[in-house]
Amino acid sequence: MSTLKALAAELSQQPLSNWMTPERTQSLTLQAGPWRVDLSKHYLNEASMAALKQWCSERGIDQAIKDLFAGKPLNLTEGRAVMHMAMRAEAGDDCHADGEPVMRDVLRERERCLAFAERVRSGEHRGATGERIERVINIGIGGSDLGPRMAVGALAPDHNGPDLRFVANVDPSDLYHALEGADPAKTLIIVASKTFTTIETLTNARAAREWLVASLGDAAVADHFVALSTAADKVAEFGIGAEQTFGFWDWVGGRYSLWSSIGLPIMIAIGRDAFCEFLAGARDMDQHVQSAAFEQNLPVLMGALYAWYRQDWDKPSVAVIPYDQHLSELPAYLQQADMESLGKRVDREGNPIDHPTGAVVWGEPGTNGQHAFFQLLHQGSDWIPVEFIVPANARLGAQSQHDLLVANALAQGEALLVGKDTDTARAEMSGPGGLDLGPHRTFPGSRPSTLFLTEAMTPRALGALIAFHEHRIFVQGWLWNLNAYDQWGVELGKALALSAADALATGNTDGKDASTAAAIAWVRENRG
Repeated sequence: MSTLKALAAELSQQPLSNWMTPERTQSLTLQAGPWRVDLSKHYLNEASMAALKQWCSERGIDQAIKDLFAGKPLNLTEGRAVMHMAMRAEAGDDCHADGEPVMRDVLRERERCLAFAERVRSGEHRGATGERIERVINIGIGGSDLGPRMAVGALAPDHNGPDLRFVANVDPSDLYHALEGADPAKTLIIVASKTFTTIETLTNARAAREWLVASLGDAAVADHFVALSTAADKVAEFGIGAEQTFGFWDWVGGRYSLWSSIGLPIMIAIGRDAFCEFLAGARDMDQHVQSAAFEQNLPVLMGALYAWYRQDWDKPSVAVIPYDQHLSELPAYLQQADMESLGKRVDREGNPIDHPTGAVVWGEPGTNGQHAFFQLLHQGSDWIPVEFIVPANARLGAQSQHDLLVANALAQGEALLVGKDTDTARAEMSGPGGLDLGPHRTFPGSRPSTLFLTEAMTPRALGALIAFHEHRIFVQGWLWNLNAYDQWGVELGKALALSAADALATGNTDGKDASTAAAIAWVRENRG
């Protein structure tokens, strides 16, 4: 049995609440950028910290981080560097990808995006009939949707641009609701697809084009559509000119792309200065992960901790609970970032991995979740690591009401830690007919959680929080020796969807399994 597995078995028998002292809290509270992060409610003691540090040393985490920031081709199955960090770097930073300097191109494209966003916000960019843009619709999916959608929602107090809508689902109702009430003459449509071939995105984009052309004619496409893509030929065929096409590079993965031109909706929503603060927050975390010692390095320590929980404690999920309604899309965003990155069953050499990898990431804003799934968190048969993300100050609404929100977050972490023993529960209340409610009202406690505190959910705080998770995911993947930057599991579904679409159109189900063939036949018989 490995040291870490033996420690998991040993520590699982010890009440976490017995460990809590002011000195422990102080030593396990880390500062990273604008975030104060309390790790004292985890199974971290001198022995486990030493074992996790040793694991990181044996796996060469320090060198891996250096290689990551040096732009080496760590995405080995696609032969690419992983350099989304360059998208938030500054002019003096020395960033390379696959041996080539990149900052000149990055800064040029960033400035093009920011300048265009400001023209839209100011009214300088107008539609084909001279009307000011009042609604912007971003059409994308996956990384081209989740990141910008999450950030625009999270930074709603900073939103002072036109109305922004997002369309991802190929379900026609998604586009219908985004276009509902829109005036084509006052609408700008962003099509976000690196290859300009993503079936859901292009299907929605063509439908939106038909909607616009029906009102304003083909010539209006050039004024009302923007492309975030590297496929200049396909973009031109669609009718979008080079001046409204913004690109990025192969070394920027989709789920890490909101810092690039994919972030154009964020720029339009919050403006140049706030977006640059967003980038600066992420850069704060980039510097932190490269310079902080293990005991103070938030992404490294939490990456090791989460890898340990999954591998040796067999904890299959992580709950992300933001106590900020504006962060309602954060759990879904982190779902993709984590599960698409770490949902792998073979290592970097293609060999099967002999332990669990990848956790199910899920969540809901507090206090809503408290009245839904927190029952399972408190009294379920197993524990789930929980992240509480809490800004101390309200940006909208009354601070007194926000204080109640914060109090709930703190109370939930405390309840997960200390629980309630059966004797205390029994003394508090008896049930109907003298029923012993002690077992029913017992809380096991010793359920780990992390408390993320920041003064306010500003652009800088959001940028740092997202970058933290990016680096934490990298560390987990490296400890498990898997490639966190490909997503071949997504590709199979795409290919089979095209085949199924042909079968639905023609009725030819050759090569389909019996279940799928029967479903296709039923749909053909019963659709309108």
